[in-house]
This record gives sequence, structure tokens and C-alpha cells, in this order.
Amino acid sequence: MIRVAAVGDIHMGLDSQGLLRPAFETLPDCADLLLLAGDLTRHGTPEEAHVVAREVRDLPVPVVAVLGNHDHHDEQPEKVTGILRDAGVSVLEGEATVVECSGARLGIAGTKGFGGGFVGRSAGEFGEPVMKEFVRTTRRSADGLHAALKELDAEGCAFRVALTHFSPVADTLAGEPPEIHPFLGSYLLAEAIDTAGADLAVHGHAHLGSEHGMTAGGVRVRNVAQPVIRRAFNVYRLGAA
Repeated sequence: MIRVAAVGDIHMGLDSQGLLRPAFETLPDCADLLLLAGDLTRHGTPEEAHVVAREVRDLPVPVVAVLGNHDHHDEQPEKVTGILRDAGVSVLEGEATVVECSGARLGIAGTKGFGGGFVGRSAGEFGEPVMKEFVRTTRRSADGLHAALKELDAEGCAFRVALTHFSPVADTLAGEPPEIHPFLGSYLLAEAIDTAGADLAVHGHAHLGSEHGMTAGGVRVRNVAQPVIRRAFNVYRLGAA
């Protein structure tokens, strides 16, 4: 059995140092790794990224992350990524990583994702160039997630997790105003997960949403935005009887 701890939307600022570290230091007692589902900072500044880095540096479990929209706000995502990687965090964008857990290989495929909406109420690649690019941005993210999951399958991982910031399903948006659902996720992410295969999908972003959901193909989806789970992290089990 593999125990996956996950949280997103911790939105750390310069006044946040030390808030989560005590809880994170308990991770070896309850989890094999920690997933961070984006929006780790408030405004995406390098200074805020250093706060996050100090919070997770030298933790006794592997840490894997994707960035969120807040982490892009200052238009320095490469610097934010570099600071986190220097602290030992595997930051993914259309990429995959493998973690050895309890004698099994766990693969994590990650991307920030983007919006666009869900089946029946989604944007399409039609009309103005800016609308086409909006949808193409999501499609590129979904394609990267699909490729990363397929890579993990080829590597023979016992379990695979899809880690995103934006939601792949509408289920976990229950509680959010329907008018903003197109800005909270896209069905293209779920299609990538279902066609490539995964055992669990984890995302954040939807602060007023719900924790539990499922793709059309039956993959468990969990919204781990901290305002939803209301704790430092939740733990999900893979391979449990």
C-alpha cells in the first residue's frame, strides 16, 4: 500500500514561514510522499517561492509539485520552479517522475492545466485568435499530461497519479458558482487521464469546491485545495484492500 499526502492552494507569503512545517515533519508517520497541487505562493514572486522552499526543504519524504495560476502571476514561473527544485522538489510541467514507495514504483505525471470548461459547456478552437490560443493552451497541457502518463506506463509503474492545478472534472467544482466553471478546469485533462490511464488524479484551484469526484473512465479525482480539505494535507491510499 502506498500513502499519498496531497495539498494545494497553500498560498504562502512572506508572513507564512513555519505555518506548515510542523505538520509536514509528521509525514513519515502517515505518508510516503507529498504532492503539492499548485498555487503554492500568493503572487508568484521569488521571495514567496523561497518561503515555500524553506517549508519543504529536507523533508524526510519526496515532494512533487506543479505550479498554479498564482505562481505565474509575477511572470517568473521559471524562477519559482528553480527555487523549488533547489530545495529538492520535483516540479513537473508535462513531465513525469518515479518515486520508490514501500517496494513499489509510483509514477507521478504533472501539469498545471488550464480552463475551458466541461462537456456540453466548453470553449472550442474557433473564432478569434485569442480564443483559439486559450483552448490550445489547455490542449497542450492535456497532451503533455497524456504523454507523461504513457511514459510511466511504459516504465512499468505499479501505480500512476495525475497531478494538476486545474480540475479535470466538474464533480469537484460543486459549490463553486457555475458561471466560473470554465475558468476552473477542462474536460481535456480528464480525457488525457482516461485514455492514458491513472489510479488517482489530484488537483487544487477550486477553493469552494468539493473533495470527491471521478472521471468518466472511473479514475478517482480529489480536490486538495487547502480551503476544501481544511488541513495541512490529506492522505490517499493506493493498493489498499
